[in-house]
Amino acid sequence: MTADVVIIGCGPAGLQAGIHSSRKKASTVIIGKLQNSALHGTHIENYFGLSETTDGSDMLKNGLAQALSFGCRHIDMNVTGAVRDGDEFRVTTESGEEIVCRSIVIATGISRRKLNIPGEREFLGKGVSYCAECDCNFYKGLRVAIIGDESKAAISSELMTRYASEVYWVSENISADVKLVDKALGAGVKIITGTPKGIRGKANVESLLLTGGPEIGVDGVFIELGGRSSSDLAMDLGIMPEEDDSLKVNSSFETSVGGVFACGDITGEPWQLAKAVGEGAVAGHHAAKRAKDMK
Repeated sequence: MTADVVIIGCGPAGLQAGIHSSRKKASTVIIGKLQNSALHGTHIENYFGLSETTDGSDMLKNGLAQALSFGCRHIDMNVTGAVRDGDEFRVTTESGEEIVCRSIVIATGISRRKLNIPGEREFLGKGVSYCAECDCNFYKGLRVAIIGDESKAAISSELMTRYASEVYWVSENISADVKLVDKALGAGVKIITGTPKGIRGKANVESLLLTGGPEIGVDGVFIELGGRSSSDLAMDLGIMPEEDDSLKVNSSFETSVGGVFACGDITGEPWQLAKAVGEGAVAGHHAAKRAKDMK
């Protein structure tokens, strides 16, 4: 298969890139699974133009339908490889299919590190979150637990004291900077030493179970172990990620390798829908322009 633009990732950044690329009459292929997006299974309330809380999964479905209506093709698979071949690129899916293109947009997002404990997957979007900054407003006056050892957990714990009635920071061995720890404690965070064993509840989260410890009654569990971006494809293409695993881009959202663009969470924080959509629009526009200029 050949295309002008291949977009790797089916989240808000990738879908918006696809919309803008196809609107410029560039043949565009989006590769990825909706359920792999960080937006899937979440609720959105802080996005421009939304008057009420909106389901993230519905937004993704609508975004894909919109991209398809403009002529995008969608491959519901993961990408296993991407290499540069002269002025073009070859992208391989998990089925072994190869797509040759003139521009690539990397919109893979980041892969949040997970605990892999019972209840984590079942209650995603129903009390389990990987981003306190994104979902803090949903827990006003409620009890929450922050899980993690490092700075991200410390910052998130302090942040949640401005919203939640009780904030428990669960850590096996705190390694965050002492100033961040002191700030969290000063804000009223309660530190509990222990290892998460399971998340329980009925329709929503009701408690967090610790190994050899108490069962803590909570309404929300924030897993803040940090994030690891999907940068392997970037390195295959000759792009070296930054120390935080993000990809450096210019004002056109083009990376250090001409013809390879990046947008969304993989370009760094803040991990917000508005940022992802805006970057996707710019990246898709310039990726299509480059591909068409090569003809």
